Amino acid sequence: MSLNKINFPADLKKLPIKDLKTLAAQIREMIVDVVSERGGHLASSLGAVELCVALHYSLNAPEDSILFDVGHQAYAHKILTGRKDIFNSLRTYNGLSGFPNCEESVYDTYTSGHASTAVSWAQGIAEAKKIKGDKSKTVAVIGDGSLTGGMCFEALNNCGHCQSDVLIIYNHNEMSISPSVGALSSYMTKFLSAPIYNRVKTEFDKFIKNLPFGSSLAKHAGKFEEAMKGLLVPGIFFEELGFRYFGPIDGHDMDMLIKTLKNISVLGGPKVLHIVTKKGKGHNLAEINPEDFHSASAENKRDNDTAKKITFSEVFGQALLDLGKRDERVVAITAAMPKATGLDKFKEAFPDKFYDVGIAEGHAVGFASGLAKQGFRPVVAIYSTFLQRAFDQIIHDVALQNCPVIFVLDRSGLVGADGPTHHGVFDISYLRLVPNMVCMAPKDKIELTAMLDFAVTLDCPVSIRYPRDNAYTISESKKIMLGKSEVLCVGANVCILAIGSMVKVAKNAAEMLNKKNINVSVINARFIKPLDDSMLTEIVKTHSVLIILEENSVIGGFGSAVMEFYESKGLLDQITVVRKGIPDKFIPAGSREKLFDFCGIDSESVADTVSDLYLTIK
Repeated sequence: MSLNKINFPADLKKLPIKDLKTLAAQIREMIVDVVSERGGHLASSLGAVELCVALHYSLNAPEDSILFDVGHQAYAHKILTGRKDIFNSLRTYNGLSGFPNCEESVYDTYTSGHASTAVSWAQGIAEAKKIKGDKSKTVAVIGDGSLTGGMCFEALNNCGHCQSDVLIIYNHNEMSISPSVGALSSYMTKFLSAPIYNRVKTEFDKFIKNLPFGSSLAKHAGKFEEAMKGLLVPGIFFEELGFRYFGPIDGHDMDMLIKTLKNISVLGGPKVLHIVTKKGKGHNLAEINPEDFHSASAENKRDNDTAKKITFSEVFGQALLDLGKRDERVVAITAAMPKATGLDKFKEAFPDKFYDVGIAEGHAVGFASGLAKQGFRPVVAIYSTFLQRAFDQIIHDVALQNCPVIFVLDRSGLVGADGPTHHGVFDISYLRLVPNMVCMAPKDKIELTAMLDFAVTLDCPVSIRYPRDNAYTISESKKIMLGKSEVLCVGANVCILAIGSMVKVAKNAAEMLNKKNINVSVINARFIKPLDDSMLTEIVKTHSVLIILEENSVIGGFGSAVMEFYESKGLLDQITVVRKGIPDKFIPAGSREKLFDFCGIDSESVADTVSDLYLTIK
């Protein structure tokens, strides 16, 4: 049996079950080979290979809807659904998405990338099918980390109430990205480490069968078994919500998976199949340390060579550790990503002042407001794309109360191969509109540290954004002062005003232009809110063209803020303003360099824009 002959689920169904174990091994090998070259979500996908095979063997996708929560675990699903031959284009520009993508395949019901979503989606689809008289199945695959998210709890509650025909595959591996936290996850793990139910059930079955008329008695033993089950297993949680619970079973036992899926898929109403898997299955290093191999770079799949440059996340982590040593008010909060956000050092040094709340961004922000109310300076480190999920809490729980919470937005801007679900290109737009909020973006690693030190001195909400990139130094920085920018070089007629990561682009563009004898001013804005009013007013007096650069949506972003300022002062007719940022579309996956070029915010494009404008004003 060869994977070469399997292109779609229909091919898979022609195989005897005994051959599927070999197929799973071949799929794992393909995943490791491609991720070794392209990077990607290795540990999660390796842990779900048997599950993906069993789902497509037992169900009839795409008529049966299969939804993956987040989508970290879907590589085997992609390989089995017509994308095997292009799998080596994974996470590349114009290549295969690293997540399920409904524009890519009819087998991908949703384009996914955020956690705790799949049960809501599945219930909506199942209810629509009921209205239409569609008898096909709807399956949501979730991990134990998803149960820390409020959206998942809300969906479970409503799904059980409506008795929607949904099968939830609950994949328990004790991990989201970092080890799962929370009371429910601990309860599940505690049970699985001492599976008393399975032992008692086995002995009870033996006892019944050895009795006279045992086979007849077994038919009436269900009520006793259900009572015992309710007392001993995690199913009590789901069953009290209105679900029929099955498991836990070994998620790597192909025979058991397929038999169970076929048996329970014919049952109506809400159901939960609880499986236990090993993250990183089949790859020794990924099994030992799945957190490092969650979204691993291309160079660390087959060996332990993880040498790399220092990232902005790590610079932030060290800066916060140093700040925590100087200021006892500082506490740190993250949402299931202590290592990815650089907080692992702070966690080790200050375990009593570090909080990982799980995949619960809204709670993280509300929780931070309570700490701030009591005199602390909570630093909430969350990826830009995930902080979007806590927008109401930012406004109501923090800004309205004017709580001094510091939001550190990792992965702001274009994140590269993770694509449109993970690009952090909206945070300037959604944070600058919030009253009481101060918004900053450093030009380099020195300024990041300085801004963090400055943030704890403010008695209001603060946000600091930085990119997913290796850290660098542009120049020594002047002291950070509220709402004050920094002039990096002075030229005539044209001024480039850049924020955050775009300062480096602006400096490079200026150097290119200098070679053409075009001298421009470059200003590091530093602050998105409040704006440097005096600087903006002076630009109008000395320059006829202003180029504004930001790694954020041009709609409602930093450029919009500047335009609003000029409009309010009646200065719009005195200067030509060109805004360059992320266009009004979802940006695909690709390297940051390629995506900068795609959006026209690379140094060459900026220099070309300035050259063209310079000729018109010369």
